[in-house]
Amino acid sequence: MLLLLQELLPHHQHINHFGGMKYLIINSFLVGLVSCFSQEAFATVPDTIIVGQDPRLEVLSQKQKIVNKKQSMMAGNGLYRGFRIQVISTNQRDQAFRIKAELLTNFPDHKSYIIYQSPNFKVRIGNFIKKEDAEMLKSQLNKFYPRGVYIVDDAVEYNPREDELNLQP
Repeated sequence: MLLLLQELLPHHQHINHFGGMKYLIINSFLVGLVSCFSQEAFATVPDTIIVGQDPRLEVLSQKQKIVNKKQSMMAGNGLYRGFRIQVISTNQRDQAFRIKAELLTNFPDHKSYIIYQSPNFKVRIGNFIKKEDAEMLKSQLNKFYPRGVYIVDDAVEYNPREDELNLQP
C-alpha cells in the first residue's frame, strides 16, 4: 500500500508512516474503494451449499439421537428421572415396615421402597416415567390411605421400550 502511494505522489515528497494528511486521505479513499469492489464481488455468490455425504451418516445420526434421548431421561446410576408415590413419612421404623408389607400385599404389581432420611422413614411405591400413570395409582392408594399420599419426583428403575426411543421425523 505504501509503495502504491509513493508512486501516486510526486517523487520529491517523502511519506511519513505516522503522519501526513495526504497519506490519510489517499489511504482512506483506497480502503473505501477496495471494500466497495469486494462487497460487489461477494454479492454475486449464491447462498446454496451442496453437501455430499455418505448415506451411513444418516443411520449413525439416528442412533445418536436415540442415545441422547435415553441419556436425557437418566438420573444417574442406571436410574431414570420419574415419579413415585409417597404413602407415609414417619419416625417409627416398625410403622414404616408395616405399611410397606401392606403395599406389597395390596399392590403386588408395584415395587415399594423404604427410604431413611434421618429422623424419618419414607415409604414410597412405584416406578413411573409419566406423572399420569402415577396419578392413577395414587387414586387407588387414597382408598387405603386417605391422608398424606402424594407424588414425588424420584430416580426410578425403568427399562425403556424400543418404541419409546424410536424417533420418527
